[in-house]
Amino acid sequence: MEPGSLIIVEDDATFARTLSRSFERRGYTVSCAHSSSELEVLLQTERPAYAVVDLKLGTESGLLCVRTLRAHDPEMRIVVLTGYASIATAVEAIKLGASNYLPKPANTDEIEAAFGRTAGDIDAPITRQATSIKTWEWERINETLAETGFNISETARRLGMHRRTLARKLEKRQVR
Repeated sequence: MEPGSLIIVEDDATFARTLSRSFERRGYTVSCAHSSSELEVLLQTERPAYAVVDLKLGTESGLLCVRTLRAHDPEMRIVVLTGYASIATAVEAIKLGASNYLPKPANTDEIEAAFGRTAGDIDAPITRQATSIKTWEWERINETLAETGFNISETARRLGMHRRTLARKLEKRQVR
């Protein structure tokens, strides 16, 4: 894969800086945005070929950024990174135009490889593994989080659980 211009949309400044340096060493020209509003400002002057987007940007959803990037350039390769991986958010990210979806922690090699994977794999293994109740719960939590724009209080209300209980569950499963 030939390096080009890359935009990183990540609210964790330390992680964004580390990822930026790593891609710059590989020959990419890197810009960073920490929110959807910063992304929109950057896109007024830049036309990146690649993008790395964090799914959860503070209180907002990175899915909005995926949609913005796809509208800006339908050919852009977009990889969504998340510490809150779920089937629901993966499906939404792909529907909105992400090329790939990776759980955190992901390194530069994995992200760059994801830029290059544009076609599906018909030989992907199909496993017959029962889904556990914990996995179903996690999927439902993530689906509701996405529906509420990652609003913890509203998600807890919709799920009928105490906000602190939800926060503890998210802390346990977070992969950051």
